[in-house]
Amino acid sequence: MNPSLQTKKEWHKGNQTSYATNPFETIYTRYVKKVYQKCLFMTQNRSIAQDYTHDIFLKVFENIKSFENRSAFSTWLFSISHNYCIDRIKASRRINLEYLSDNLGESLADQDESGLLEFRLQYLEKMINCLPDSELELVRLKYEQGLSIKAIAQQYNLKESAVKMRLKRTRDKLNGMYNEPM
Repeated sequence: MNPSLQTKKEWHKGNQTSYATNPFETIYTRYVKKVYQKCLFMTQNRSIAQDYTHDIFLKVFENIKSFENRSAFSTWLFSISHNYCIDRIKASRRINLEYLSDNLGESLADQDESGLLEFRLQYLEKMINCLPDSELELVRLKYEQGLSIKAIAQQYNLKESAVKMRLKRTRDKLNGMYNEPM
């Protein structure tokens, strides 16, 4: 039996499984680590990731009847996780690039090569964080999480060619931003 169908049937019928006493526990046990990892990746903060994971499972349990079985249960769950994290991050995100001073060249002259590399990485990270949320998430899914083009396309309901083109345009945009004179 398809695992997502089994999970939905367990949920709606309340059937007990051999590894859990109720369907809530079954779903939680099966997916909590993956949801937490997704939240941790997106927030970079263990405490916030735990809070988000808790909130996401509450949301899933409250809205389980809206799961229409058009995709795997895990896809639905991870979509909720992704959207929840994005919404919360948007609400709290404040991008501040004021630390980049006009006299940046002078401060770079004093740094050794490893310091310069670290600065460049930090600068690139700040530029990445300036991207629109949709582009930022694509970059993170591809290069930080290592998801395949196919997996990203499925998650966003896009064709693989569309994902490739969006990634290319985002890389080109970052390259242009990085190579602009400071």
